[in-house]
Amino acid sequence: KRTQVVNDLVSMVTGKLSVNSQKRAFFVVMLCSVIIVSLLGTMAGGNAILAPILIPIVASVRVTPNTMGVLFHGAGATGLFLGPFTPPVVALMEFTGLSYPQYLINAGIPISIIMWIVTFFWAGHVQKVTEGKKHYAEEEVTSGKAAEWTSSAQVRRATIVFIVSMSVLVGYGISIGGGSTFVLAVMLGTALLTGLAGGLNLTAIVDTICEGSKRLIWLFFFFVLLDPFVNFMSDAGTFEALATLLKPYVEQGGAVAFLAFSTLVGVFGVPGAAVAQAEVINKMFLPLAQSLNIPMTIWVVVLLVGSQMTSFAIPEGDMQGQMGLAQSDDLKAMLCNGWLIVVFTVIYVIGRAFLGNF
Repeated sequence: KRTQVVNDLVSMVTGKLSVNSQKRAFFVVMLCSVIIVSLLGTMAGGNAILAPILIPIVASVRVTPNTMGVLFHGAGATGLFLGPFTPPVVALMEFTGLSYPQYLINAGIPISIIMWIVTFFWAGHVQKVTEGKKHYAEEEVTSGKAAEWTSSAQVRRATIVFIVSMSVLVGYGISIGGGSTFVLAVMLGTALLTGLAGGLNLTAIVDTICEGSKRLIWLFFFFVLLDPFVNFMSDAGTFEALATLLKPYVEQGGAVAFLAFSTLVGVFGVPGAAVAQAEVINKMFLPLAQSLNIPMTIWVVVLLVGSQMTSFAIPEGDMQGQMGLAQSDDLKAMLCNGWLIVVFTVIYVIGRAFLGNF
């Protein structure tokens, strides 16, 4: 953001795809949101940058705030499922031992496609219902016509360095099977190279990294405190006792019932930060999953859906935050989109359970 690379990336996308219809506006918003969130690793931060850029563009074709809220939430979340170094992806790869391509093929891409389809069609329905009743202020449309982004040579250089360094480091990380420690090297290396190309000195780069990371310091301490608690429960035999208690029912119901149960417990029964939810679900149910010989390519889908769909089933901070960015007050539209996504992603989990390794 400090080097204006984000503005340049968005300009590249919107410049290639002229927005002259509502459906195309939906596509552009979703595409930009997925790209920026997957690169930044934060939906709130990514869409906060995009909102003032995209709202004037979509307002010119009468897209309503209600529709934008749905698009930001549904598309932005998938960016977290696809980026190679976003917290959910790194955690799930760590828990399951899968490589990044394996994770994408089995969980990230299928779940994202489901969410894109549901979000796109539900956004169309919301647009039909709200068009003419809700709209952005006239200033939004005029500001979009007046404020055209012009990239400087320095910004374009920083953008190219960012794209090249990220692509090379991600490719190298995949080839060597780099884990969570490699993620830190990639993020710091890309930040350093992009900052230098964007004209920042080392002090400014360090200050910018600290400024950007301070919003996630709470998550770091959350995990520092959560890990000993989870380990205490594990050492005390809590998870083993739960597995022993549930084993007769699991054996009777089979793998499909177990996977559906584990997913629903994750969505509705384990509150908290999404990555922490995944860790708790994994600790609770992994012994049973292993006893049923459930492959990690299926288990990773359970962890993803069980930990990430809570923010779609319940109107918590993520949902309300995207409403605010879109200037929407339509909680009903957001919840309906969320519930549809939960239903179809759980159906996908059950379908994968029936298909097994195929």
